[in-house]
Amino acid sequence: MVQQGKAVLWDLDGVIADTGDLHILTWRMMLNEMGVPFDEQYFRRIFGMVNSEGIPLLLGRPASPEEIARLSERKEALFRELLPGRLRPVPGAVEWIRRLREDGWRQAVASSAPRLNIEAMLGELGLTDAFEALVCAEELPAGKPDPAVFLKAAETLRVLPAHCIVVEDALVGIEAARRAGMKCIAVTTTHPAEELQGADLIVATPAALPPDAFERLLNGL
Repeated sequence: MVQQGKAVLWDLDGVIADTGDLHILTWRMMLNEMGVPFDEQYFRRIFGMVNSEGIPLLLGRPASPEEIARLSERKEALFRELLPGRLRPVPGAVEWIRRLREDGWRQAVASSAPRLNIEAMLGELGLTDAFEALVCAEELPAGKPDPAVFLKAAETLRVLPAHCIVVEDALVGIEAARRAGMKCIAVTTTHPAEELQGADLIVATPAALPPDAFERLLNGL
């Protein structure tokens, strides 16, 4: 049964964890192994997509499900190998997660990252037990901008979509939040503010949010 609670649904890469440079490094390494040029500017445009959709775009050609699975496994293994000791939180994210939990907000990670990556990143940041749910877009029929990952997180938390706030950095994530009927806070860790106008509130990082930001946004203030 749906409860009348309130929830924050967090994207992970670029929102909680500062992983942009690490993802660029691992994609560049893998594509270089294949002799495929890496276009960083283009990568930033599609950042946030699930690998099944992003890999053919980065390759510049169609790819079979088997090739996508193999390349995804290679890329994510590289990412996890390089992760220990390199991961830093996005300013203010950890503090907000802990504060919202104390204030009675339900919270979930709703990410396009594979579950093993999510668990590894949360472990590095000391947030393993901070969330009531971890929802992976790669485990659902469609990734962002499809709203499935956010709707599944709301369902898991038993909170109405209208009572959820999404925190995102990717264009596809902001669009997914809109389609889910949820308010959205965007951070400019991946894209400049002028590209994030689909969000309800735009800040540099969670550290820049005013103390009443989530309550005001949920109440339409």
